[in-house]
Order: sequence, then structure tokens, then C-alpha cells
Amino acid sequence: MDEPTISPIEVDENELQERLSPEQFEVTRRAGTERAFTGTYWDTKTPGLYRCVVCDLELFRSDTKYDSGSGWPSFWEPISPDRVTLHTDSSYGMIRTEARCARCDSHLGHVFPDGPRPTGERYCMNSASLELDPDES
Repeated sequence: MDEPTISPIEVDENELQERLSPEQFEVTRRAGTERAFTGTYWDTKTPGLYRCVVCDLELFRSDTKYDSGSGWPSFWEPISPDRVTLHTDSSYGMIRTEARCARCDSHLGHVFPDGPRPTGERYCMNSASLELDPDES
């Protein structure tokens, strides 16, 4: 059975400025980047689901998170390919693949081809764009 396609939503930028921290707003709405080794989740080992801080869409499972040594939370795949949209980012004189939330178009981070098996991808995300929903155990 196919998973449902994610329907995009519009977000109220004014409401987000009031609800999010300045860093969360800068990262998610202006494609900012938190400093390495400073985000809430870069070394978190808590089992659970990582959701978009803007729209609450489930994006990553903790069992796909790994220590990439980069200083940002890294995952080898999203929950489903339709949860994250990929875009070419040519800012700062580099060509990279930007990852955005498929529902609200918030900037999450970047994807690199140097991750572990089975995908070989590293979804290098900003903690400021994520909210961890811990497993209840």
C-alpha cells in the first residue's frame, strides 16, 4: 500500500516569529545554520521520532540517526522519501543538496553522499529545525 503524499501547507510567518526561538526562525525560514556541536540533538541518543519544529510532520526515526562526527544530527534516511524535499543550493560558492520539510517548506539542513549503508546518504540536519518526540518506554 502506498503512503499518502504530503500536502503542502502555508505558514504564517508572523505567528512563527512569535512561536519559534530566534534561532529556530532563522534556520527554518531563512535557511540559516546553527554552529556545529551546539544544537540540542547533535549527540542525543534518546529513541523517538524527530518532527519538523514548524508543522510537526514526522521526518526521521532515531534508529536511522548516527554519529557522523560533523556536529549536527545526522540520519541515513527520512521516515519516507515524501517527507523531505531536496533542492540544489548554490549559496556560499558551493553546490549542495538542501533538505526541506515537504509539508511547510522549512529548511532542515543538507544531504551529502558520504553516509553509512544502506543508503550512503548523510542527512545533516539542524537541531533548531527539529523537535524530538521521545518513545514512551
